[in-house]
Amino acid sequence: MRGYRPQAAPCRHLGSDDRCEIHDRLRPEGFPGCEVFDCFGAGQQVVQVTFGGRSWREGQEVAGPMFTAFGTLRAVHEMRWYLADAGTRDLAADLADDVGRAADRLAALSAAGADALAALDVGDERRRIGELLDRVSQAVRAGRSRRPLRGADLLGRDLRKEALRGADLRGSLLIGADLRGADLRRADLLGADLRSADLRGADLTDALFVTGPQLAAARGDRTTRIPALVGRPSHWS
Repeated sequence: MRGYRPQAAPCRHLGSDDRCEIHDRLRPEGFPGCEVFDCFGAGQQVVQVTFGGRSWREGQEVAGPMFTAFGTLRAVHEMRWYLADAGTRDLAADLADDVGRAADRLAALSAAGADALAALDVGDERRRIGELLDRVSQAVRAGRSRRPLRGADLLGRDLRKEALRGADLRGSLLIGADLRGADLRRADLLGADLRSADLRGADLTDALFVTGPQLAAARGDRTTRIPALVGRPSHWS
């Protein structure tokens, strides 16, 4: 049962109905990590579809495969999120077809059984999808900023005057960075670490591959413009 940890214990705030008892006050209770976590619907899918409504509480014979399936399916659903973003872009027909086929393949995986999910090489799938998303990124950002910021250590940097529109910020460390008023339109933010980054007044209107957890981990306000696919974090004032 790859990925299963028998010693893992339920959170002390998990209720008997499998709901978080402090969900409405996670941040003030000191659980900001829980507040920004998003399973991209994998939890519901695993319980309701993959395991047909069964519960991990039934015992290790259910819990082990279920936890393993959850880890795999969360990765699959996150990739589906990125492909959904890619599908909204104005792409050449051949590239749009590749995105569509990849989305269909992952949709089928999402509906697959536990054995199929256990057999999936998540690392290989991430590589394949990552290469496709890179092609999408290059097409969308063509003619814009080509600054070599992919994977850059920008921790705590003042980036307010930097030309970031269309920049490749994939996998960059933007922890605590000052991005107030920054123009991040069409910037590639896949996997960028935005924890405590100041996005007040920033424009991420059509930034690529932005997720809810990324924004929830950052600081923003009502003047922060965000992609249409992503909800505004509840704690942003």
